Amino acid sequence: MDNKTESTLAKRLEAYFSRQPGAVIAYSGGVDSALLAYIAHRALKDRMVAVLADSPSLARRELRSAVAFAEKHRIPLKTVNTRELEDPFYQANQGNRCYYCKKELFERLKELREQLSESVKETAWPLFYGMNQDDLGDHRPGHEAAKEADIQAPYVTYGIDKNAIRSICSFYGLDIADKPAMPCMSSRIAYGETVTGEKLTQVEKAEDFIYNFGISIFRVRHHGDIARIEVPPQHFGTIIENREAISKAFHALGFTYVSLDIDGFKSGSLNQVL
Repeated sequence: MDNKTESTLAKRLEAYFSRQPGAVIAYSGGVDSALLAYIAHRALKDRMVAVLADSPSLARRELRSAVAFAEKHRIPLKTVNTRELEDPFYQANQGNRCYYCKKELFERLKELREQLSESVKETAWPLFYGMNQDDLGDHRPGHEAAKEADIQAPYVTYGIDKNAIRSICSFYGLDIADKPAMPCMSSRIAYGETVTGEKLTQVEKAEDFIYNFGISIFRVRHHGDIARIEVPPQHFGTIIENREAISKAFHALGFTYVSLDIDGFKSGSLNQVL
């Protein structure tokens, strides 16, 4: 994408938000939501807020990164505690798990919006989230929850895909342009396996251990007593070289078996069973 195209898309998004009375942004710190919050802040200044949902399914490393980005760019940030783990439908971890997660998130956003509208005595600010054009072709049950809650998706409005989002980040000089996608910890647990706080902790600590080897794109999939490590093939050597240390650490976390997936890393690989 050339600079002219990046500039045009950036200006469109800024103009889009400048027409809003305010904005409440569903914010995770990932590339999509971070750029959305950044542009909304450029257009609206303090008539916006990025809302970060904190729960056991959010890795502490990602929480710190999200907070740091907002602080660096002086984006108004509020953190709300979500309780999706208390929902038996979410715990059941069927193919529509994300629906119940997003439903809980959007309910918290609406509650916060009402509090904000009362305090500023203005029209309730619209709600936004970072769904992009590529997401339309993926298995994303959370989109149904967004429709029900009337959450707006500016990237879809302008046909902006993931590559364009990263290009716009580069246009603004944002260091998140190349940040790997990092879905919630629950996405690592095989469908049909109950989601619990203990399993989420296992996954987070296992991934923190792998991250220390300098690998940034990977997943540790939780299959009951099996931990399945997905890394790009060029990092197979690193995993094998540190096999004993990884095995010891993962067994200490409660995994009986530790495997390396020779198919390599694939985003959303657990969706293949759906």
